[in-house]
Amino acid sequence: MRRHAALATVALASVLFGAPAGAAATASSAAAIVPAAAGACEPGTVVFSPEVPAALAALGAEEANRLATGAGVVVAIVDSGIDAGNPHLAGVVTGGINLVGDGERGDGLSDTTGHGTAIAGQIAAQPIAGSGVVGLAPDARLLSVRVFRSDSQQDVEKGFGPSSQRTADGIHWAADNGADIINVSMSQVFDSVELRSAVEHAAAVGALVVASGGNRVSDPDAEDEPRYPAAYEQALGVSAADANGLATDSSIHGPQVDVTAPGGDVLTAAAGGGDCLFASDAPASSFATGYVSAAAALVAETHPDDPPAGWAYRLTATALRADADKRDDVNGWGFIQPVTAIQLLPDASTRGPVSPFFDTAESAVRPPAAAVDPDQGSSPFLRTRDTALFAAIAGATLLGVLGILIVLRRRRAAAVSPDSQPEERRGGLLEQTAPEDDAP
Repeated sequence: MRRHAALATVALASVLFGAPAGAAATASSAAAIVPAAAGACEPGTVVFSPEVPAALAALGAEEANRLATGAGVVVAIVDSGIDAGNPHLAGVVTGGINLVGDGERGDGLSDTTGHGTAIAGQIAAQPIAGSGVVGLAPDARLLSVRVFRSDSQQDVEKGFGPSSQRTADGIHWAADNGADIINVSMSQVFDSVELRSAVEHAAAVGALVVASGGNRVSDPDAEDEPRYPAAYEQALGVSAADANGLATDSSIHGPQVDVTAPGGDVLTAAAGGGDCLFASDAPASSFATGYVSAAAALVAETHPDDPPAGWAYRLTATALRADADKRDDVNGWGFIQPVTAIQLLPDASTRGPVSPFFDTAESAVRPPAAAVDPDQGSSPFLRTRDTALFAAIAGATLLGVLGILIVLRRRRAAAVSPDSQPEERRGGLLEQTAPEDDAP
């Protein structure tokens, strides 16, 4: 949508940027993949589920897709790759790159872990016979940006695990190759110059980075603190909500959390197979991020002239929360509402986060509108009208009485002497009118 430059085949991004890939792995990267039953989601085991993903109902997908489907929007998935052989994803993935250097195909269209494929299915899975799985933005097109093989100790030691430099290179590549939305279902505990620069670059060229706020499942003792790239100002940080729409302790809490979305019992596409249920033990922010990226694609389709900050604002301002003017480090601004985000007509009175469209500094202190309760007497507007009418009648009556008195005085003065009339009038009622100002 933003631009449709031809996808170029490039060498490793570390060569393009003149630096080797960083060796430090993310502390809370890809979410654990938890199948519904042992062996059901292994590559080569093709199983389709007739069930519709529960998250779609929670997100109002049916109504949202009457307004937008993600048509014309490109979503890059910076992850473990995408298995484009899954029938849900046939014709959906338009290109990509493999930055891992592990001998897999260079276009990123392979996925030995299944994490990236699952995210792809959440966003743009196509309906197929025998399956209820479909993406929230089914007409969006995907770029596969493969930046890690897995987060296993073995792959980390080989240099195939997640790394700050490779993630940054992946974001940079996606931004330069047509992505409007960049999904990063990974997080790390430390800030880095290269990652910050990549997110800033994406925003500068018109792409929104949607990133995971972090999972505690990989580190039960992890502290609630900023996670990156979600914590960067230009990124939209996501926490996972449970079936009640609230974030749980399975997600890392902190200032990086902007919104929440469904993250548990996620039914989506599986690598090397059909459908699979993920994160059945605990909600995972990786999958919540996938749904927020899909919602952002719907917003981007309907508001193509907005900057990336505008798409993020529509999602945060309309998110479901108890207090319209308050965010917190657990739920951010609240649970996303795609339909409301699409329909939002922001103005200076829109409550919530700082607006990129208007000065909303005073919106949180607007006086509430007056409410009229018919059981508490007559309307204050009717009382005001009746008071004014009474005053007008009383005034007219007084003027009539004054007029009669003036006529009687004039008649009495004429009967005495014409020479005394001015003196008599100066002491009469007409003297009560204030004199005009002197002319200059």
